[in-house]
Amino acid sequence: MAEDQSADSGRETRRLSSKKQTLEDAYAAPANFLEIDVVNPQTHGVAKKRYTDYEVHMRTNLPIFKIKESTVRRRYSDFEWLRSELERESKIVVPTLPGKAWKRQLPFRGDEGIFEDEFIEDRRKGLEQFVTKVAGHPLAQNERCLHMFLQEPIIDKNYVPGKVRSN
Repeated sequence: MAEDQSADSGRETRRLSSKKQTLEDAYAAPANFLEIDVVNPQTHGVAKKRYTDYEVHMRTNLPIFKIKESTVRRRYSDFEWLRSELERESKIVVPTLPGKAWKRQLPFRGDEGIFEDEFIEDRRKGLEQFVTKVAGHPLAQNERCLHMFLQEPIIDKNYVPGKVRSN
């Protein structure tokens, strides 16, 4: 065995030749990309009918997505729906959502609770982190519920779960 090692050490180690990168290559669009932003929170309604929704903007060149750029508005409950659908239908470990903030929803708090700007911004960041992680998972990208969540103006909660096929 010692003879084999000494024979190997006498051989040259050659590097693979690499293609020199041009400026065009360096500044071209990435081969595959998926960008998701959760932005522009808006609070609607009054009293018990009050809620906040968020703009979910997606841009991609991944072949699995037929629509390459879309913007939809989603409420926290829509993110909960997506999470429960993925847990039920896919084989992936689905990340957690930012918490429900039950204490912030109690009456007589003396503040705006879940409608305070700081809370809304923290939740927005958490929702963006959640949907970015989920959408970046190759197995989740095949799920119909993710495509509907990212691209359809209205989520059809009576949809038939299944896989999306890229053409």
